[in-house]
Amino acid sequence: MAVSGFVAQLNPCIDELSDIKTAVSEAVTNAIVHGYREKMGNVELIMKIYKDRILSVTVRDRGCGIENIEKAMEPLFTTGVDEERAGLGFTVMESFMDTVKVHSTVGKGTTVTLVKRLRIKG
Repeated sequence: MAVSGFVAQLNPCIDELSDIKTAVSEAVTNAIVHGYREKMGNVELIMKIYKDRILSVTVRDRGCGIENIEKAMEPLFTTGVDEERAGLGFTVMESFMDTVKVHSTVGKGTTVTLVKRLRIKG
């Protein structure tokens, strides 16, 4: 995964790397499954490292957007009623990252920004 290679320059702990990979994977999966539903589209990843070992990963789609972000972020809420979806995507992201910000416009897409401060080893 590209995120692992990018984050490697911060020499993260294994559990931090695992947390980041899980959260980013969930964000990308949500973009594909919910953003584009039954059509093809692009998912954009923007990764940045800031001072004090702060990592920011932005996942952006140009899909259908989220009508009610607050509702979508509730545990167990899913729009995939006929599918086997647990409705835990945002909950998973929030449990592994320090901050999860979501911006969405119906018909234009969704941007999820994940932020985590990595510990200093030692």
